[in-house]
Amino acid sequence: MHITQHTDYALRVLIYMAACPERLVTVKEIAERFEISRSHVMKIVSQLVGEEFIEGLRGKGGGLRLKRPAQQIVVGDVVRRMEPGFDLVDCFRSESSCLLSTGCRLKGAFGNALQAFLASLDGVTLADLVVQKTRLRDVLKIVEVGASA
Repeated sequence: MHITQHTDYALRVLIYMAACPERLVTVKEIAERFEISRSHVMKIVSQLVGEEFIEGLRGKGGGLRLKRPAQQIVVGDVVRRMEPGFDLVDCFRSESSCLLSTGCRLKGAFGNALQAFLASLDGVTLADLVVQKTRLRDVLKIVEVGASA
């Protein structure tokens, strides 16, 4: 199973926000920290807002934050919503051109593997990914509210 870079970055954005729930974060901050273009981060953030994982507050002092507690954001749900599809092999598509489609059991085997993969991710929340918050904040160079830079 391979997830897209878009989903990978979406998970990074969520982890970053979960590591500093006490404050708003900005697209600029995320883009700089992960060395991703601002426009790419904007696309990711837009989808995360649309999927109701995060919310954006506009205006002076605005920014982004998780829309619900990290314990309520399931990684499997994020992956399902961010990925464009799960066609692991040609026969997963309705317009499959594989000659073996009607007699092959590979599609079922891959389907079972995909379900197991997603079920495993369904057992992980965003909170589980930020258990070592202090260490994560150090790695991400997140400045606490009220601390001087």
